[in-house]
Amino acid sequence: MLRCCWIFLRLAFVVAAVAAAADSAPPQTLQRSPDQTRPGLNYWISVPDVDQAESEQRPALLLFLHGGGEGGGTADLVKKHGPPRLIDQGKRFPCLVISPQNPSKSQHWDDQQLIELVDHVCAKFNVDPTRVYLTGMSRGCYGGWRLLVQHPNRFAAFVGVCGGGLAPYVKRVADVPIRLYHGDQDRSIPLEESQRMCAAHRAAGGDCQLTIYPGVGHDAWEQAYADDQMYQWLFAQRRR
Repeated sequence: MLRCCWIFLRLAFVVAAVAAAADSAPPQTLQRSPDQTRPGLNYWISVPDVDQAESEQRPALLLFLHGGGEGGGTADLVKKHGPPRLIDQGKRFPCLVISPQNPSKSQHWDDQQLIELVDHVCAKFNVDPTRVYLTGMSRGCYGGWRLLVQHPNRFAAFVGVCGGGLAPYVKRVADVPIRLYHGDQDRSIPLEESQRMCAAHRAAGGDCQLTIYPGVGHDAWEQAYADDQMYQWLFAQRRR
């Protein structure tokens, strides 16, 4: 009888220790993509709670591109805004979330580095190729537009916040649904940047909607990334 009680106590201790370890595990970890044709990128990654090894459904992936102020060598800056910030605050997304850091504070995102990172994570986690999503804010929105038109068959949907791009190329992604967000008092990147991109996408036959926040300056990301309906729409999209 005493032996059975001892075994039961040991099992209870092991279960409690495993649960405690799971609770203390960081919601996102800092990793580095392997060097390929370009130097690797530091990136934060959050893995969904569901055990994908036991799930019949392959995981989805969300790539988040930060703004100009979060570039450089201090990785924690990436978690200042957007999905990585929300993850640190306790939000859990139903997908992998990768948030790379632009190694430069002054240069634009490197498209080749980004797509190699996406390829690496997709291969490592057996990501569903029809559910790869893209979002970016400010300079990251410009980088998102560029990445989208350079790889028009890779992303199921794009969410851009207070940024713009090269409107003549938008016709290449007319079949990609897009949601844009911008403040009408933005003095850093004027609202017209989002308006002309949305107009070009619609003119090409695309599904694009622009949400304008009245009285908001260059921080539209605060409201955009806090909008649960935006995520519901985003994760309902699939690549055709």
